Amino acid sequence: MLKRPGFTLIEVLIAIALLGIILPALYETISLLRSSNSHLFEYLEKTKRDTRIVETLYLDLVSSDGNITIKKDDFSRLCIENTRNSLYGFSVAKVCWVVLKSDNTLARVEGYGYKLPLGEEEKVEVDTVIKNMEIFDLYYKKDKILVILQQKGQEAVSFMVQGVEKPKKPKKKKNSKKRNSKNNNSKVTPKKIDLKAP
Repeated sequence: MLKRPGFTLIEVLIAIALLGIILPALYETISLLRSSNSHLFEYLEKTKRDTRIVETLYLDLVSSDGNITIKKDDFSRLCIENTRNSLYGFSVAKVCWVVLKSDNTLARVEGYGYKLPLGEEEKVEVDTVIKNMEIFDLYYKKDKILVILQQKGQEAVSFMVQGVEKPKKPKKKKNSKKRNSKNNNSKVTPKKIDLKAP
């Protein structure tokens, strides 16, 4: 009969002790990897959301007819009267980006022919974009628009849109009546004609 070599009790105890030292270290490493992956996923999701927001605002501006108003009153807002960039299937939509003062939430309002503040019968779509906005600022000069966005505790994002020209105001036609009245008011001195025969 052959004797099989086996593990002694001391060898088994040493193996268990080594596993007791290695396993917690492995568990800690796996926990750190999971946490790191979780933070990376959150960062990528936030970056993707921020990119989508900037892209939507950019397309709203680029697709507009240039009829843009920027107001910094009760709510800081940007209103684009006509844009072809509709998220809800409008052929041409009015879009306003508004910062609500109560909780500093940036919202995008899309509809047709509405006025702010919204009435009860206004039919619009409102999307909450970013909460805790610190800066939502725009500057519009000639054909350039500078946009600055910053959420509380985050880095500011800024971009410039070029080629958005303000609509030209129609030239006023000069009244022909005014022109005629000016001509009638000018003094003309008639020549005296002598009607006596020589």
